[in-house]
Amino acid sequence: MKNLSNKAVTGLMNKIVILGLAVMTLASVTVHAGKSERPNIVVILADDVGSGDISYYREQFMKMAPVLETSAIDRLAEGGMWFTDAHSSTALCAPTRYAIMSGKNNYRSVAPWGVWNSFHEGAIKAGDTTLGTVARDGGYTTGFVGKWHLGMNFKKLNGNGYFRGNDRGEEAVNADMTEIAYGGPKDMGFNYSYALPTGVQGPLYLAYENEKWAPFEKDSEIICYNTKNAKDPVTVTDQDREELGITGNMTISDKGPGMGDSHWDTSKIGEILSSKAADFIDANAGKDPFFLYYCSPEAHRPHMPPAEMYGEKVRGTLPSRHLESIKVLDLEVKHIVEALERNGVLDNTLIIFTADNGGLTWKVPGTMESGHRPSGLYRGAKSSPHEGGHRVPFIAHWPAKIKAGQLSDELVITHDLLATVAKIAGTEVVEEDTLDSTNILPLLMGAGDFNSRDYLIWQAGASFEVMFREEGWKMIIQSSHELDKWEPVALFNLESNLGEDEKRNMIKNPEYQAKTEQMFNKYMRIRNSGERTAPIN
Repeated sequence: MKNLSNKAVTGLMNKIVILGLAVMTLASVTVHAGKSERPNIVVILADDVGSGDISYYREQFMKMAPVLETSAIDRLAEGGMWFTDAHSSTALCAPTRYAIMSGKNNYRSVAPWGVWNSFHEGAIKAGDTTLGTVARDGGYTTGFVGKWHLGMNFKKLNGNGYFRGNDRGEEAVNADMTEIAYGGPKDMGFNYSYALPTGVQGPLYLAYENEKWAPFEKDSEIICYNTKNAKDPVTVTDQDREELGITGNMTISDKGPGMGDSHWDTSKIGEILSSKAADFIDANAGKDPFFLYYCSPEAHRPHMPPAEMYGEKVRGTLPSRHLESIKVLDLEVKHIVEALERNGVLDNTLIIFTADNGGLTWKVPGTMESGHRPSGLYRGAKSSPHEGGHRVPFIAHWPAKIKAGQLSDELVITHDLLATVAKIAGTEVVEEDTLDSTNILPLLMGAGDFNSRDYLIWQAGASFEVMFREEGWKMIIQSSHELDKWEPVALFNLESNLGEDEKRNMIKNPEYQAKTEQMFNKYMRIRNSGERTAPIN
């Protein structure tokens, strides 16, 4: 090879540097383009809504005409992917919200059965990896709107520290209720928030925007909201009294009185929340990608639908207030989708619609009588360890990437959202953060390999059951609040007994004793070891 002069070497080196800079610039542009093309993400979490509450499910799987048309939700299902084997993390709202936010099974929490009191410290701490932080850290503008129910911290009015006490009561509490001091959406990674501490079920009967109290009216005051001062924005009928268990004209929940806004009006909440969600979309569409976690309080009790919403009549249009509350939910979804369309971003927005637990089948006069079945084809309802308690609607809609009209039989659970959002956002997470959460993006895209779950661990509700599913078999184990009891009480083969017919409960069948012991021992080993429960995708 011919020797080069110093001048030639210098010239060659300069060319190499320039070429390198050009490659780096091209790579930078490519990366930037890739980021700008990432989808917006909207997760809509319904409250107490079963698969049978969605008219798409009733028509597709029950082959029955719907009592209630959920046209906006149906549109998402028809234009996207419906998961037939999707489950809420638990059969109750508060513990499911922990699992979705953290991506973890509840037995890893300091409050395994959920944080229910608004004055209790939440199980998730500032600095923990959450659904909000994985989106934010990937460059997404993040927003939370709706029901929080993860606990909060309010400073004492007199003295240091945070107020700890009962959130239900007839007397004012020694707490500064004008702002969330710690443990709200901001600490969980959300740039913007409009949060109701416990949705419409109360207490508290207050709203907080960006951690500050958001009064409903200019002359609103923070009071102890009770039967003496509760507003009655709509006529309370005998049907309402029966359904809500009330004796007077009160629109507060059966959970009882507590601190609230003097102008609290349950019937207006759906429109307030969905309007805040639409405002967030309007403010952020066309900029950096955004992530919106929208937690509707519908269709949780009290069922107090408005006379009309967005110009559409609601109250008095269906056989029960409960069904009308589901109609409110559908109108919320419609308003959010319309905001995406209006801003020209629907095509490249991934919308996930799901629920925190199964639907209601009790204390809702007029619903079952109408022929409506919130649990669809499944046994049980909210709080139950049976399929109706936790098998929920799960819809993925993304016109740019997901073909319309698809069904997936893959086993998924709501806390898979964290790993999925992290993957889309491009956020690196350590293994500990996704021990129970798996990325389902390959299923949505229809591309790449997907490692299915070999088993599933999750829990029921107020009676403290836990469940373990493996190879088509489902075991129900009776536990206790103190976690000092573990007794297998049911064993069903879901492949031949999806309805969990008690006559085919194999738990006491000698032929299945070995199966019972094997599954029970495996469940206890997995739980006690703290090992990974989700496949890596």
